[in-house]
Order: sequence, then structure tokens, then C-alpha cells
Amino acid sequence: MFLRRSTHVRDPLAVAMSGVRLGERVLQVGVDDARLVGLIAAKTGLSGSAACVVADEQQAAKAKGGADQAGVLVEIAVVPAGTLPHPDHAFDVAVIHSVSGLLATLDAPARRALLAEAARTLRAGGRILVIEPGTRTGLRSMFKPVPPSQATYDAGGGALADLRVAGFSPVRELGDREGLRFAEGIKAGGGGQ
Repeated sequence: MFLRRSTHVRDPLAVAMSGVRLGERVLQVGVDDARLVGLIAAKTGLSGSAACVVADEQQAAKAKGGADQAGVLVEIAVVPAGTLPHPDHAFDVAVIHSVSGLLATLDAPARRALLAEAARTLRAGGRILVIEPGTRTGLRSMFKPVPPSQATYDAGGGALADLRVAGFSPVRELGDREGLRFAEGIKAGGGGQ
């Protein structure tokens, strides 16, 4: 009788951790959950902009579906891994969707090339967020093992190590919750807007 449900709808954890704000320019690379692509893009509002880079037409359709579901416009580009078709200093935030192993399945040179490209497209002081598989809990930890590529990647330092190599500083782990791990890096100053 006295208990009622809140009418406030909370953003999914990945959207909240992205920290994308009204008016920002956001670049997303890869698609794990199409809904997240749309919800992160929606955070920029009418005064910001959103772009998404994917590897194939199937992922492009998935990203478009997420944008349509959220009712936002997202510029979607299909390009080979490691290249981004955007000018230098074009974005405030880059989000790498790597829960399905985008970074872990690339070899080290390709992975570092992708992160260097992301750094190139960020303004000085811009942020990059890598969303990757975190600590498994509950039944998932018992029945679904960590893929070998992810285990090898994590043992080598994972996203934190690669962000440092790509020139981001400081680099930190924002959290490891709900089966997701969030690594953030800041692009050092020097040029840009």
C-alpha cells in the first residue's frame, strides 16, 4: 500500500558509465548491444552529434536499429578494422564496444592502430571508454567460460595497457560491475580544439 515503484527510469550501466553529455560529439566503434548505441547517441541531444563505425553491413543494420529505437540520428560508417573515416579532433568522447571481443580478437598491431585512430579523432582532453567483459558472476560464471582470446588479452593488461600504449594518460578502470568492465583514458593536450 505504501510502497510504490519509482517512475524514474534509469539508464543502463554502460550508458551511465559513458558519461556522454548534452552537446558532445560522440564516436562509437563496434556494436555489442544495438540499444546502447542508440541510448548513448541520445545523450548528445539536438546540439551534439553521434557517429558509429562498424566492420560490416550486418553490424550497420544492428546499429541503425538501435538508433531508430531510440529515435536519434547516428552517422553510421562501414570501414575496415583499424581505420576511422573522420577528421582529426572531431569528437569529445569515443566509446569502444568490446564486450563481444572486438579488441581481444584483434592482433596487437591492429588493436593499437584502432586505438591510435580513436585518439586521432578525439580533441585534446577528449575521453575514450572501452566497454569489455568483466568479472562473471552467478550462473554465467559456472556455465559460460571466458573465451581464450579474452583471457589472453586480459593477462596481457587488456584495454588499460593498450590505452597507455596509444598515448592516453591518465588511464584507469572505472568499474567492473554487472559482467562489464569499463576502462577510460584521456587524450593528452597538444593541438586540437
